[in-house]
Amino acid sequence: MYIPAHFDESRPDVLHQLMTEHPFGTLVSNSAAGLDANHLPFHLDPAQGALGTLHVHVARANPLWQELKDGDEVLVIFRAGDAYISPSWYPSKAELHRQVPTWNYMVAHAHGRVRIRDDERYVRGMVARLTRTHEATLPAPWKMSDAPAEFVDTLLRAIVGIEIEITRLQGKRKLSQNKDERDLRGAGQAVVARGGASGADAVGQAMLAAADARSSSDPAAR
Repeated sequence: MYIPAHFDESRPDVLHQLMTEHPFGTLVSNSAAGLDANHLPFHLDPAQGALGTLHVHVARANPLWQELKDGDEVLVIFRAGDAYISPSWYPSKAELHRQVPTWNYMVAHAHGRVRIRDDERYVRGMVARLTRTHEATLPAPWKMSDAPAEFVDTLLRAIVGIEIEITRLQGKRKLSQNKDERDLRGAGQAVVARGGASGADAVGQAMLAAADARSSSDPAAR
């Protein structure tokens, strides 16, 4: 991934937070069958390994788990939102007319090594953790024990676990940090006001936070 210095995010804790808050990632692999991309919900254990470990499962019918071998390298992409940025949202545009459209976004790339986990104990534990995590905020959280045991057992036999030891983390927060504080703030306010899908509001809020940080650290920007 191309990462200009303005947009580099290399702090593991920040990237772990992005991955935890936006766990639906894209697993990109390259095997004898060629390039493949699978869209899956991941569970991150930040304390397992130097940079954390990802846990995920796929349908047994999915050929991915048979095409991959233990130790194969993969890439998992996590997105925290994106937003179109109009040049008209920069206050300086009205004065200088030297702005162009762009697109802002926040992503994390987790490179890692695969371990296929085709065993019932691993899969059951992983599904239980995923369930507890995503049901926790609901008024009446669903538990695996709410379904008949034989029904759950049948479904668990139909999936295969994959463990990914993260070996390299890359992050990019493209939030117009290469603009001055007033342009950064003006565009951020416009993104928040406009709203929209694809996590645009999160991008707008991050832009405003970056503007606040710029203002507090640089008296000349106030």
